Amino acid sequence: MRCCETSELYKTSASIAYGYISGFRYPWEALSGLGEEIVRIGKSLSPEKYQLVGDNIWIARSATVAASASISGPCIIDENAEVRHCAFIRGKAIVGKGSVVGNSTELKNCVLFDGVQVPHYNSVGDSVLGYKSHMGAGSITSNVKSDKTPVVIKNGTAFIDTGLKKCGAFLGDGVEVGCGAVLNPGTVIGAGSSVYPLTSVRGVIPAASICKASGVVVEKK
Repeated sequence: MRCCETSELYKTSASIAYGYISGFRYPWEALSGLGEEIVRIGKSLSPEKYQLVGDNIWIARSATVAASASISGPCIIDENAEVRHCAFIRGKAIVGKGSVVGNSTELKNCVLFDGVQVPHYNSVGDSVLGYKSHMGAGSITSNVKSDKTPVVIKNGTAFIDTGLKKCGAFLGDGVEVGCGAVLNPGTVIGAGSSVYPLTSVRGVIPAASICKASGVVVEKK
């Protein structure tokens, strides 16, 4: 399924972890070693631009982090990022340059490329969000199936068994997710696509498409 490959979803190199992620055919393959990679990158960062503020927590001096935010390592908050009131970063997370992690938003084992916005009551786990992707208020990634079996990426009759019990969503560059949408385990949304508010999404949404609340997917005009 070429549409699910890292090279198709992420056309830009706009992430401090791009060199790592681009080494995998599929982005979910990067999740298992993400914590170790964050530590490796963190140790190479310039102390003039980044502060080591806790156990494997690097925060850019130009970033803005609310005092009420809770951050566990390993974690990198990149330059000019904003982490707002009561954000909860549970570790193994990269917040890209200029990204926004909003009030009461939760992150865990994920990469936010540069310019990503998860600004209001979002939950993002075991996921990769591409350059300038945006999740509307209350939209979440669900990362565990109800029967706790490994997540399978499905695109029509084609499928890939990830072998992961925790596997969230993979948003290509410039994806827009509407308020209150739920991205079910193993959702892949191609670059430039949009999801209507209050939509339950599963499977693969092609690039430059619109996923409507009824589950209908149409090509963008």
